[in-house]
Amino acid sequence: MLGVVKPKISIQAQDFDIAAEIATLGAGRTDIGAVVTFSGLCRDEDGMLAALELEHYPGMAEAEIRRIAADAVGRWPLQGVTVIHRHGRIRPGENIVLVVTASAHRRAAFEAADFLMDYLKSRAPFWKKEHRVDGTEGGWVEAKDSDEQAATRWR
Repeated sequence: MLGVVKPKISIQAQDFDIAAEIATLGAGRTDIGAVVTFSGLCRDEDGMLAALELEHYPGMAEAEIRRIAADAVGRWPLQGVTVIHRHGRIRPGENIVLVVTASAHRRAAFEAADFLMDYLKSRAPFWKKEHRVDGTEGGWVEAKDSDEQAATRWR
């Protein structure tokens, strides 16, 4: 490993380029044998959703994601971590989240990415509001019990 891993954490309104993020994470590295990515997209909920509005507390959300990324670095032998989460109004088909993990071996990269996504789905401080195609607001989206249950395996 080349020094201490400093995860890249970004919460942003603008879209991201998945290939560019992978290239940046691995640039000049020969110690990486596996890169795992997860990209989450906004879905249309069977044609009912016009957009999903994501809100967060600036500073707090980054700190929480940085904390859990540091936990991942402590649990697995990682060479790199990138977490990008968008906020604002996101339409179906658009990117919401990207997690990239890099390690010498695939198992660590897969498990760390899975761990990070379970955290993001169950505990990251984001609030989601639905906007429906008929012009009405669908209200705030509640966390799913299945996401919470998935996260319990990492305790």
